[in-house]
Amino acid sequence: MYEYVKDKEFLTRAYGYCADIVNQLVQELKNYDIYARMNVVGSMKRNMVTQNAKQAIDFDFNLLIENPGNYYRERDLKEAIRKAFNEILARNGWGDCSDSRSVLTTEQRVFKTGNKTPFSIDVCIVKRDQLGLHRLVHRKTGWTSMDEWYWNLVPNTQNLHEREVALKPDYWLEVREVYLDKKNMYLSRQQEDDHQSFNCYIEAVNEVYDRRIRGTVWL
Repeated sequence: MYEYVKDKEFLTRAYGYCADIVNQLVQELKNYDIYARMNVVGSMKRNMVTQNAKQAIDFDFNLLIENPGNYYRERDLKEAIRKAFNEILARNGWGDCSDSRSVLTTEQRVFKTGNKTPFSIDVCIVKRDQLGLHRLVHRKTGWTSMDEWYWNLVPNTQNLHEREVALKPDYWLEVREVYLDKKNMYLSRQQEDDHQSFNCYIEAVNEVYDRRIRGTVWL
């Protein structure tokens, strides 16, 4: 079952370590003529980092693409970023990342001193337009020649910031409670891998906004 992580010193230390690596990736991508920004998303940005029992903590980052250079095909763009990320990871003594459906995931690391909780980095490649946020998805079929790469719109992200502002501070504790409930609900349904933390967060914000600001009755 998920609970909020209370060791703030560890979170600050681990997050800072991971953020430095992702920032190195942003700089390395300029050598590929790819221009991007690192966006902190989900749990760390909002002080809502969760942990399932004693399992590893994932630090989520969005890599917001501002200019893809000459990598117009989705497959080529993700492969270039994966290559650059592996170069940065190697320089920092990490192994290669793995290419999952919508993120590049590093191996787990543990500090030699202090809190021994393992942690890893998830980098999601995204772009933004008037419709909202789009994730770069790699749909795997088992045969590489049949795989698909495409931009997938993340639902209900267009007005997310405005809704966050409207809910703070009066209803933010309720958002935290709903977010944690949703994380555990999807875990119990074994849908954890298909329902990322950011999706749970969006659902929580929209649900509390509809209930408290719009006055929708939830049964």
